[in-house]
Amino acid sequence: MIISFKTTRMEREYKDERKAAKSYGEQIARKYIQRVNLLKQARNLDEVKALPGLNCHPLKGNRKGQWAVKLTGFYRLIFTVTGTALNFARIEEVSKHYDD
Repeated sequence: MIISFKTTRMEREYKDERKAAKSYGEQIARKYIQRVNLLKQARNLDEVKALPGLNCHPLKGNRKGQWAVKLTGFYRLIFTVTGTALNFARIEEVSKHYDD
């Protein structure tokens, strides 16, 4: 997938694990970078949904149109997918959410 970021801050955190750790803590920072790398390697959303352990799922309500993958217990990486082949992902946020 081709990845973009909602903010330059999120892009900097992806590129520099120390910045991500300062924002999210070491464990979540490490998972954030790993998950973005997995999204980059996938060809489309179907490949992401097939990866075990990510719990990739669509969100509901006011987040309809967004997707989430698991980082840790409650933390999720939120992203949107576009393109005719669903091969463009925009990283929206790292969120501690409880409902979909």
